[in-house]
Amino acid sequence: MLLDEVVSVSEGLAGTSRRLSKIDLLASLLSRLSGDEIPIAVNYLSGVLRQGRIGVGPARLFRLQAAAAALPTLSLHEVDAAFDAIAADSGAGSQERRRAALAALFQKATRREQDFLIRITLGELRQGALEGVMEEGVARAAGIPVGELRRAAMVAGDLAPVAGALLTRGREGLSAFTLTLFKPVAPMLAQPAADLEEALARLGEADLQWKLDGARVQLHKEGDRVRVYSRNLNDVTDAVPELVEGAREFAAQSLILDGEALALRSDGSPHPFQTTMRRFGRRLGVAEQRRSYPLSPFYFDCLYHDGESLIALPERVRFARLAEVLPPEVVIPRLVTADPARGAQFLAELLELGHEGVMAKAGDFPYEAGRRGYGWLKVKPVQTLDLVILAAEWGHGRRQGTLSNLHLGARDEHGGFVMLGKTFKGLTDAMLAWQTARLLELEVSRDAGTVYVKPELVVEIAFSDIQASPRYPGGFALRFARVKRYRPDKEPAEADTMATIRALFRGRSER
Repeated sequence: MLLDEVVSVSEGLAGTSRRLSKIDLLASLLSRLSGDEIPIAVNYLSGVLRQGRIGVGPARLFRLQAAAAALPTLSLHEVDAAFDAIAADSGAGSQERRRAALAALFQKATRREQDFLIRITLGELRQGALEGVMEEGVARAAGIPVGELRRAAMVAGDLAPVAGALLTRGREGLSAFTLTLFKPVAPMLAQPAADLEEALARLGEADLQWKLDGARVQLHKEGDRVRVYSRNLNDVTDAVPELVEGAREFAAQSLILDGEALALRSDGSPHPFQTTMRRFGRRLGVAEQRRSYPLSPFYFDCLYHDGESLIALPERVRFARLAEVLPPEVVIPRLVTADPARGAQFLAELLELGHEGVMAKAGDFPYEAGRRGYGWLKVKPVQTLDLVILAAEWGHGRRQGTLSNLHLGARDEHGGFVMLGKTFKGLTDAMLAWQTARLLELEVSRDAGTVYVKPELVVEIAFSDIQASPRYPGGFALRFARVKRYRPDKEPAEADTMATIRALFRGRSER
């Protein structure tokens, strides 16, 4: 298939707001693709370049539009192969070779194909084909319920290969995508709730668990073989020897566990998040760091036990299995209740210990890998949102020469970002220096006072309230917003959404 046909569908997706129309467009295209074209098209129409970053900046890409082909001739295979070669090139002179190869590719592309390729390469394709819509398009093309596809995609962590297997081999193709030891799955995520009362009103009786300010870990064990993965699915086993040693003592033969690891003081209170993350990220001097900042694991979910996948079972069943097979000191403390007063007491006790809040979980929910499901709600006394930096303004006075005032964005329904406001509060001198250097690396354009950047940096923002505001495109603004910390462990796709902002605003208004 020609790239031009994919570009036409992309334009059609951007041109309609009707979900069913988007699904029809996707299903129609997918049904015409050959087997090895399917993963390429699924990635492209999801706004993803399969090869990831290719080491060519936005300024260079825009200059490549100087020459364009009159007629479309590029095939999907040809484009994918070119990006494969560009991404694989390394060593002396590789930067110039990558630029030359990219220029050759762009000369074969029409003007609108060039525009599409630039947006794909920069991760800025805005067409409304979010993951859920793409899943429904694939399911429609295959003629199966979307739930079957989602279960396989959750385990795979990537929709593209699942779509290829399904559309070429039917339901049989999905059988390869099952929960497997030492193949990490994306962690389930939580929606924010304004307070505990709201969380219990939404869930009814809930499993309240400590919300820890640590590093998310996924532990896989088979006999004495143990591997540990980060929330980004990176293998961090060598950095956490105490977790490995502890897991080898568990009676179960095989396990996949979800949990948090954090550095605790001698009195049991947590060290700051930054201390835990510095220890967690170490690859050298681990033994010395372990003596100073040993990591303690707290597991809160069991996805697999002795040959049985538990991922589709209700949360209460998974937790019961967890408590059955692990020693109590590594199981997250919990309270099952629908009573706000009992929940408030539980929250007060853990805040006294120095932890940041509670997780409220619906007992009848399965584990939704990689999803921000409504079955998990996070409650913190100080409300926070994970937002993406869209731009930054140059500082004044003692902040002269640094990028200070941050433009904050939440994810919208079309895969883009909507500005919610600005803040320069909460920034230390060290944070100012670091963010200035990093944001300049991400620069895409600037005017007299502002540097606009690729939306890649996630920052946790604390705030006191959400209010309606015509000043910003989303119609909302955060009151008394301040930077709590950067989240290098999170991707922009994990940032909070405008749907979350609207839900929080409605909840506050109703109360």
